[in-house]
Amino acid sequence: MIGLGTEEGDLSTGAARALEDVTRVIARTERMPCYSVAERYGATTLDHIFESSRNYDTLNKKLAAAVLSAAKESDVAYCVDGAVCEDAACRLILAKRKDAVVFEGVSKAARAASLAGLGGAFFSVSAYDVGSLKSARAAVVYDIDGEYAAAEVKSRLSELFGEELPCTFVRGGGAKRIKVYEIDRQKEYDATCAVAVEAPGFLHRERYDYADLLEMVRMLRAPGGCPWDRAQTPATIKQNMIEEAYELVDAINRDDDDGIEEETGDVLLQAAFHTVLKGEQGAFSDEDVTTRVVKKLIFRHSHIFGKDRAADENDALSVWEKNKKQEKHMSTFGEAVEAVPRNFPACMRAQKVQKRAAKAGLDFLSSISAAEKLNHDMESCINALIGGDKPAADSACGEILFTAVGLCRLAGADCEQALSDATERFVARFVKAEELAVKDGKNVSDFSELDWNWYMLQAENALKNH
Repeated sequence: MIGLGTEEGDLSTGAARALEDVTRVIARTERMPCYSVAERYGATTLDHIFESSRNYDTLNKKLAAAVLSAAKESDVAYCVDGAVCEDAACRLILAKRKDAVVFEGVSKAARAASLAGLGGAFFSVSAYDVGSLKSARAAVVYDIDGEYAAAEVKSRLSELFGEELPCTFVRGGGAKRIKVYEIDRQKEYDATCAVAVEAPGFLHRERYDYADLLEMVRMLRAPGGCPWDRAQTPATIKQNMIEEAYELVDAINRDDDDGIEEETGDVLLQAAFHTVLKGEQGAFSDEDVTTRVVKKLIFRHSHIFGKDRAADENDALSVWEKNKKQEKHMSTFGEAVEAVPRNFPACMRAQKVQKRAAKAGLDFLSSISAAEKLNHDMESCINALIGGDKPAADSACGEILFTAVGLCRLAGADCEQALSDATERFVARFVKAEELAVKDGKNVSDFSELDWNWYMLQAENALKNH
């Protein structure tokens, strides 16, 4: 496999000798700028494969297959523009033929970086694989050979760097400065086109990613950073995560996209803060955190990535729970019940505990039997109150709430959400009832139970009509 480089003078001496010695020379395409070099050695091209390929992946698989097939008949030199390491089909060939010999050429990315005056390290990728480009201080994207590729590059670089950032557009031997949003607005494109982009200093970027968020927390924690941030520990900020999570859920309930965006960021900040704190202690790194969660998702989705099957969402949840028990080394149902976090809201924890107990067969026969148990618990509470037995009354109140969760759960309700909705309805009725009372010249502080009941009923009717 031979990298022809980016112009005629780039061919290495070793590559030239190889081209002279082989039986057959194959060029990826005649549309590459240095095709004339391969043509001098009698090269045939694989241009017909470009026309029959639906996408970039299919193209490279077909190119690799064609070269491997030819290599079964005779020795072959496969010529690509730029460097061999930049060509996806070459990587597929190397995976199949460990005996392949590589003669590297001047890379398209290196040439574009040189023309753009880009110094230091940079990431490089083909325009047809630009979706794989991650956050980077600097990047070069080559193979921008048409409007479609240019549009894809503009979209991805806008996500990573911002559409207003200046970049360098390279074509042939020339380079010019444009904005990222102008990448797909050029008059002409060919195989020599590339874009080089370099992010400004940390504080002046238009776009940031999770790695930048981690870096920001490290900056705040560093000597000379923020005194408050430097003083924090996992224990001092643990409550912040709960508060931010509730604020995110509140934004979701309001269907507030702007609020969801902001609060999601705040939740990520708390995750980043704990990650940095534990990294300072040597407990784990940010890569440990992301690796663990991705591996967890792969393992628990064995109906996608393994041998399990799931016909619907219930099957998928069963597979998840089975894999979770295996992952947590839980051999008994009791371990699963005990594993429900104790700092969950009480209603949420009760529902989750009951669900896990139900998997062992311990559950009400139906919502009707749960309602019967609820009546029994209420009788116990009333008797305790009549008898002045405070501890027994407290215990009975707990049983009432726990049984009510079971009743609502079997009725198909999310208990936490149902209680939250009921509270919101009560708040709305209460506010309206007071408003109506004030309008009638009443002082609610003087209301009896009957007065409140009457105005609450009026408020309910008014809200329904509204």
